[in-house]
Amino acid sequence: MSRYAGAARCGVIALAVVLWEVLARWLGNPLFVAPPSTTVVATIALLHDPDVVHALLAALRELATAFVIAVVAGLAIALPLGLSTFWRGAFLPLILGLYAIPQVTVLPLFVRIFGLGPPTKIAFGVTHGIFAVILTVIAAMRTLDPLLLRAAVSLGASRRQLIFAVVLPSLVPSLFTGMRLAMSAVLLGVLLAELYVSTTGIGFFAQAFTNGFAPAKLFGLILLLAAIAYTLNEVTRIAERRFSRWRENSGS
Repeated sequence: MSRYAGAARCGVIALAVVLWEVLARWLGNPLFVAPPSTTVVATIALLHDPDVVHALLAALRELATAFVIAVVAGLAIALPLGLSTFWRGAFLPLILGLYAIPQVTVLPLFVRIFGLGPPTKIAFGVTHGIFAVILTVIAAMRTLDPLLLRAAVSLGASRRQLIFAVVLPSLVPSLFTGMRLAMSAVLLGVLLAELYVSTTGIGFFAQAFTNGFAPAKLFGLILLLAAIAYTLNEVTRIAERRFSRWRENSGS
């Protein structure tokens, strides 16, 4: 069954690429749209440009740093709120209110605080990703079986043991779901900051290719960013399978 699903997925991708090639060549304006054939050539050329490669590596470092901070800080906030009805009722509405604020409107504030450079991009990425972790983990903790928590407490488990032996293992699927959502959100935040505040980096090249009517290079840059996002998502998926193995073994 998985073999047929993979074949169907590859078929859809191939059909999309063929349609893209045909429509771009017959109907598209070459100043705005590039077919896949020229996009692939431009992508290879970008990989041989040291400035673009340096910008991609810098964006990857900023993305990874922001993602780790968002996950760690999100867990540090979500676990106490999930375990305490009082703290959840006191602070969850505030978190939801902050989450409702359009992030791009506070970007100038980040620039004033952190300046023009990687700290602004990292901080802005964190603010995009942390809410996915917090809300996902809190929602999952509210569905935890209270009998498990009471049993652990009755057996003398400390608060640290309660978190690491009962809560976190039960949260693995939801936590990794939140991490995947956070990964996409962090990438969005970092790239938005790149576009608005960076004089170098991926945002600079994206604007340069757009203003210079170089759609093949722009699409190639998008493909490279998509490859980075896909790779990080696959790493997260592999880690999820690794940490969820005990659930499969216990269920067998």
